[in-house]
Amino acid sequence: MDFTVKKYTELLDTLIEQNYSFQTFDAYLKKANDKVVMLRHDVDDLPGHSLRFAKIQHERGVKGVYYFRAVPQSWDVAIIKEIASLGHEVGYHYETMDTAGGNIDMAWDQFKQHLEDLRKLVPVSTICMHGSPRSKFDNKEIWKKYDYKTLNLIGEPYYDIDFDKVLYFTDTGRRWDGFKVSVRDKVKSNYDYTFHATDDIISALKKSTLPNQFMFNFHPQRWHDNNIQWTKELIIQNAKNVVKRVFFVSK
Repeated sequence: MDFTVKKYTELLDTLIEQNYSFQTFDAYLKKANDKVVMLRHDVDDLPGHSLRFAKIQHERGVKGVYYFRAVPQSWDVAIIKEIASLGHEVGYHYETMDTAGGNIDMAWDQFKQHLEDLRKLVPVSTICMHGSPRSKFDNKEIWKKYDYKTLNLIGEPYYDIDFDKVLYFTDTGRRWDGFKVSVRDKVKSNYDYTFHATDDIISALKKSTLPNQFMFNFHPQRWHDNNIQWTKELIIQNAKNVVKRVFFVSK
């Protein structure tokens, strides 16, 4: 079974066995290691799942970055603080062009307020957009007028990573070739790797056929060991993929 916590742990252990170093996004931007992986987590929902990932990493001396949305299903103060206390980076998963209905000035005001609220809990130096696939607004559009670096932020993955150098993996669509059904979680890259299952990535790692730098984007709420939850997530995500492909990606 794929997309289980057990399979995630196997992937993490394989990365360790292959002598990859692990950096948060903040640390990578300041001084990147030669052979490195960044573990990014978009905490869209069920933040307890992200805490479980954070603990698994901590047990192995590994650090990642966790991006929290400013919505009740993501914003759990106790979990935000606990993840930071484990040595992980915490960032803001912004979606204010969506919540402001496309009003860019209102979106900026909301962005600043949410960032300030998060910084009252933990240090924040990087941000990452939320795809909002059902929205007609692209949350990155806010940067056509404003500059996040004026707020003492040093990076946003879609702007501050050279994806011709850093291979990008995302579990969007509950699959590793989710670019086929993704509305906005896409990057431009000269790399031409395509993987469907986690085992495909593990196999490539063991054969040493992957580049020295890459970023994983995980949505921990999609990873379950409980059979009932696992099946429910599979059915729901497959249905979402059909809707996204027909009504959003095709347009």
